[in-house]
Amino acid sequence: MVFDTFKYHFRETGWRIKKLLRYVLAHIGRRASPPVAGANDAAGIGYSYSRLAPARDQLLLRDFAPDSMLRVGTTEVRRARFPVIDVHCHLNDGIVMQRAVNPEKFIRVMNETNVKAAINLTGGWGKRLRSSLDHLAGAFPGRFFVFTQIDYTHLDEPNYLVELLDQARMAGAKGVKVLKDLGLSVRDRFGKLVRIDDPRLDCVWEKAGQWGLPVAIHAADPDAFFARVDRHNERYQQLVVHPDWSFFGRGFPEKVELLTQRNNVFERHPGTRFWGLHMANRAEDLDQVTEWMEKYPNLLVELGGRIAELGRQPRRASRFLRQFQDRVMFGMDTKLTVDCYRTYFRFLETEDEFFDYPGYPWMGSWKIYGLGLSDEVLQKLYHENAARELGLATLESISRNAVA
Repeated sequence: MVFDTFKYHFRETGWRIKKLLRYVLAHIGRRASPPVAGANDAAGIGYSYSRLAPARDQLLLRDFAPDSMLRVGTTEVRRARFPVIDVHCHLNDGIVMQRAVNPEKFIRVMNETNVKAAINLTGGWGKRLRSSLDHLAGAFPGRFFVFTQIDYTHLDEPNYLVELLDQARMAGAKGVKVLKDLGLSVRDRFGKLVRIDDPRLDCVWEKAGQWGLPVAIHAADPDAFFARVDRHNERYQQLVVHPDWSFFGRGFPEKVELLTQRNNVFERHPGTRFWGLHMANRAEDLDQVTEWMEKYPNLLVELGGRIAELGRQPRRASRFLRQFQDRVMFGMDTKLTVDCYRTYFRFLETEDEFFDYPGYPWMGSWKIYGLGLSDEVLQKLYHENAARELGLATLESISRNAVA
């Protein structure tokens, strides 16, 4: 670690020296430049060394919004080819995440895009959970499902944790949601950071497995959030706007440590089904996710918020989705709008090239490419896998209960 830090500063010092030299040479070059050609002089093609633009002509990175000169086909996908279950939404009544979405307005979006059902992952616990169940699953049968969360303030009371989970199950919760604060910021009554694989939580994972409740777990974040925020960080634009999203050098565990802790839980509880949210939070390295999928048969993944990473490696992503077509689910985890859904469907169903995704360019200044998945894979990804996880006999059972 010390050597890496020294190497980094040595490299950056060299870059700053070169930058200073370029500035000095450009200043000298401007003073020695020949007179500007007149209007009647013949136009020429310059091959001389490019000089830096004067400060008044420089453009801020946040203002750079180029229009692509590429001419490629565009396929409009207004509705998903097959009915969809969105397994990664945040609607209302949650703990920590306080977003509020009008379910009636959202259902209009769902109807327009062929989304038959959605899961509110952040349903909370206790009274908040019952409120979420009443206003979503109860008011709109078959259209919404709700997951419960864990009350870490009772970490040392296993009977309480199990009883709370049982109450949630009996009330109608379909699973358990674990936010990324576990491992990063949750502390016990002694002020000690709680690890994801803390044995005090084993009772929750074990009971969830016994009762058939999947555990949707968000551990860590994109790789760039754990890297130094500098000119080499591919999400620099996003992190300078949201510095609180950076977990580099602020006393947080490293990402590899967090994922190791999470994987320990997968291994200790083979009878529990775990959903690795955001492509198991390693969409930047699908080879590693493949290793996990092969090692942990109780692991499933979903796409939420990661088509930026998947769409810049379309061939590798397509191979992964074909290989694990029975263990990948559709999730979006972004603005619940018609346009966002249509972009996700375009990404999965077409072979369109070089198009924007929700969050571009702040999540990364690249564009994405469509996967053109087969109907067989799409049906599983869109609804069959999620229906199986939720214990739904058939997707028709959702449609019969749906409130249009």
